[in-house]
Order: sequence, then structure tokens, then C-alpha cells
Amino acid sequence: MEDKRQKLSLKRDVGLAGAVSLIGGTMIGSGIFMSPQTVLYTIGSPGASLVVWAACGLLVIMASFCYAELGTVIRESGGEYIYILRTSGPVLAFLLIFSSVFFVRPAGVAGIALSFAQYVVAPFYSDCAPPVVVVKCVAAAAIITLATVNCLNVRFSMSVQVFFMVAKVLTLAVIILGGVVMLVRGHNENFKDSFANTNVGINPIGIAFYQGLWSYDGWNNLNYVTEELKRPEVR
Repeated sequence: MEDKRQKLSLKRDVGLAGAVSLIGGTMIGSGIFMSPQTVLYTIGSPGASLVVWAACGLLVIMASFCYAELGTVIRESGGEYIYILRTSGPVLAFLLIFSSVFFVRPAGVAGIALSFAQYVVAPFYSDCAPPVVVVKCVAAAAIITLATVNCLNVRFSMSVQVFFMVAKVLTLAVIILGGVVMLVRGHNENFKDSFANTNVGINPIGIAFYQGLWSYDGWNNLNYVTEELKRPEVR
């Protein structure tokens, strides 16, 4: 008897713009606006902080190349879960997804949402720190709103992602342009003896790298939706 069962498959609705915005829009998050001050404070000097940012970027680029290769070889959604499942078995894959779902991902989402909420409510409390309850409520509302948008429709959620990515890129462009203008005007005192007071030690270097890598987080998100890409072999 002919087996008429059909394999469940996801709709391939994510195109090139959506794929780029999924990575870029996630990487350019609240971390990039908050981590630089922590990196600079921890490492102690502008020159060393630039070295940390460059090293973190190099690590992310190399890891991205590895994930791009994995995504073309194992064309299934799930990211590192599906890779560990196919290479190391279900036990290690379960441990990964258990820790990710219950600990890693919720903590990361909460941190990003709280950072977003801090920026949103800051204009309404210019003379004092915003109440913790207000910040938490705004963060919770943001999480619920984005979860609802992602559950409604893939194309609509990709449109929202593209919109926010463009907004964040423009914001970064304004910040970069302002820095270039300051350099042109001769405000380069921070580059004179830029490695002075550098904190050389395992603890400050480790914290600086942690903050830098957290800002780059999101470079692997595309591999979670491999089966929803229109042409995954060219992404």
C-alpha cells in the first residue's frame, strides 16, 4: 500500500532582506549601545578596548564562517541543537536545549528587554532614575508584543525586523558620523597614549571579552530558521 503520509515542512518565506535583517537586526541590539562603557571601564584604556572589540569581531567572523558551512551541509532548522543532535546524539542535544530554553535564552531576552526599557522610559524621568516597576513592565510588554508578532506571520515579523534593523543602522550611522566630526575638529586626546592605565589581568580581560561578545550575539540566528530560507545555499 502506498504511503501517503507527507513530511511536515516549513514555508520558505524568508528572503535575502529578511535573512540579513535577522542577523544584523539582532546583533545591533541594546548590547552595542550599553557594552562599550563597560568594556572601557573594565579594560582601563581606549586603545585596549579597541583591541578587545577587534578581537571579538574576528572571533565572531570565524564562527560565522563555520556556521555558514554547517548550514549548507545540514539544512535543518534548530541551529546548534540540530548540529549536536546529528553529530553527538540526543543526550547532549537535550542537555543543550534544556539549558538554553530554561536558563540561557530567558536570561538573554530579559537583559535585552530591560536595556530597551531603560532607554524607552528615560526621557520621562530626566531628573531621576526611572522606577524599577515601570522598567520591568515596559520590558515585559516588549517581550509579549514581539512574541505575538512572531507567532502571527513570518512575513510580517520579517518586515518588522527589517524596519528595526534600518532604524538601528541609521542610529549607529549618526553616532559614527558624530565621532568622525569630533575627530576632524581635533578632539583626539583619547588617542594620545591610548594604552595608558590598561588593566592587564585575567579578570578584566575576561569581563571585557564577555561584554564584547555579548554585543555581537545574534550572528548565529539565521541557522535556527534554515528550513524557512528561500535559497539557503546562497545565504
